[in-house]
Amino acid sequence: MPFLPLDPPSAPGGVDVPRPEYPRPQVVRERWLNLNGTWQFELDRGDSGLERGLRERPLSGSITVPFAPESELSGIGDTDFLEAVWYRREVTVPAEWAAVAGDDTHVLLHFGAVDHDTTVWVDGTEVVRHRGGFSPFTADLHGVAAPGDTVTVVVRARDPREARQARGKQATWYANTHCQYTRTTGIWQTVWLEPVPGAHLRRPRVTPHVASSAFDVVLPLTANRPGHTVTATLTDADGVVATETARADVDLAPALRVVVPEGRVRLWGPGDPHLYGLRVELRDGDGAIVDAVESYAGLRSVAIDGQAVRINGRSVFQRLVLDQGYWPESLMTAPSDAALVRDIELGLEAGFNGARLHQKVFEERFLFHADRLGYLVWGEFGDWGVSGQGTVGHNQQPTASFTTQWLEVLERDHSHPSIIGWCPLNETHQDLHDRMTVLDDVTRGMFLATKLADPSRPVIDASGYAHRVLETDVWDSHSYEQDPERFARQMAGLADGAPYENRREDAAMSVPYRGQPYFVSEYGGIWWNPEAAAAAAGNDTAESWGYGQRVADEEEFHARFRGLTEVLLGDPLMFGYCYTQLTDVFQEQNGVYRFDRSEKLDVARVREVQQQVAAVEEADRAAV
Repeated sequence: MPFLPLDPPSAPGGVDVPRPEYPRPQVVRERWLNLNGTWQFELDRGDSGLERGLRERPLSGSITVPFAPESELSGIGDTDFLEAVWYRREVTVPAEWAAVAGDDTHVLLHFGAVDHDTTVWVDGTEVVRHRGGFSPFTADLHGVAAPGDTVTVVVRARDPREARQARGKQATWYANTHCQYTRTTGIWQTVWLEPVPGAHLRRPRVTPHVASSAFDVVLPLTANRPGHTVTATLTDADGVVATETARADVDLAPALRVVVPEGRVRLWGPGDPHLYGLRVELRDGDGAIVDAVESYAGLRSVAIDGQAVRINGRSVFQRLVLDQGYWPESLMTAPSDAALVRDIELGLEAGFNGARLHQKVFEERFLFHADRLGYLVWGEFGDWGVSGQGTVGHNQQPTASFTTQWLEVLERDHSHPSIIGWCPLNETHQDLHDRMTVLDDVTRGMFLATKLADPSRPVIDASGYAHRVLETDVWDSHSYEQDPERFARQMAGLADGAPYENRREDAAMSVPYRGQPYFVSEYGGIWWNPEAAAAAAGNDTAESWGYGQRVADEEEFHARFRGLTEVLLGDPLMFGYCYTQLTDVFQEQNGVYRFDRSEKLDVARVREVQQQVAAVEEADRAAV
């Protein structure tokens, strides 16, 4: 789509900058400076660095940002517990950025993600502090750093071993084991600068409306100025589609409705992921551009009709795969932009049409590529890390920062058409009883916050368990039953309004099912390691993780995959599934592909099974 100019080059800032691409593809400004590359670095195992003067002095080592110090690509590869880490870099703000707004030019310092508690100083002045390892944050350096200045940026990231915090799949014990992986501490996404005027555009919120062939474009501003206006211009490959303008001097978040003319309507969806270009301008009273961003939008709807989930008014069976988003050499950070694209391509090649982005918040460029390639995703959060904190029935202890981080994620990702649902929590195993707990409060709070922030998409209160919100839009379960016949019996209750639910022995964990759309959002997990198969009967999950009795050969793998998958494809009340998982991850040997993304089985056979028409799709066709 050549009419989407979404990757402007950075201002010169170094040689061989890793991850050089523009990190925020839905809000693109022409001027920016990528700060990835070599930074001074020092471990602070006792978290005593502030007392020892690490903020003021040069640090003893170096690191390659944006890769975490536990990873190989960082140049360090220290996988022990890191209570705190320090970064230091001298940065020169490009002098030509003064052209943005003269003395009113504000230099913004952006962090894509830093794990977990971060404080940033610039020339000794604290400019921002942030809690949470999955969401972005920004420091406005106005009054501290101006165009032409050379300043010293110091970052401290704390990642305490014993704290109750959202960790996702990061192990809370030393070694990788079962389905827990090497930790990520400190900076793990791109760090960058950009200049803006004092009154500028915040992140636009774009909501598509298929029924009216329109986009609602909300444009939050940092300030209002007399005579200011905002304009949104929608484009496609043939040029301008529609333009709308509104005053920007009376509302802090002006809103525009941009209607697509009948002859230019083209929906976004799997197989035809059409994107419109979107340019937003803030102009002064004389018509001069004060601020402008390039973006894009997809015209796509999600609806619930009884137990069906419809995309653009049709039942599109969701053939999802669980994507953990880890790489051997770089952990949670993709080693390159091409690696993000490759994971989507691998999913499509195996016959999946989307993914659950599991137990982490993926970097935004993954969503950009999902938007381009028509890949359906559920936006999720890495909530693991607070289990086992109390007695049975009170063992989950999520914190207030779960909600604050999740709101930052919702703000970042609202406008991506590839996201077709939200899932803030996953497998919050805790018995349901007569007392309200912090899990009940946080589950309901995150559900309500999600619905308030984005009423246009369905929300699952917690994937699998524990469902604590009666009015959750979608219900689901996780089942790793490996025998297709038993799996079919397990799933048969959906026809009678009593679907399979996850329980702890005889103890319920969820409130009752109320007829919502239902899918099995984790199944399969079939272990397969062709080199080890001959000697791998049983299931040593600590060393090589998979579910149930291991298959003896590849033929048995394909038979089991077909049997399990056809149970779900053939259920007319099932709207989708999610197979575990896309790739092996460290000791987990249950991926369709190896950890290095090479093939370990006949992917064409996996694809052939999934290309069958699902019962819900067949019923949809018959009704036309």
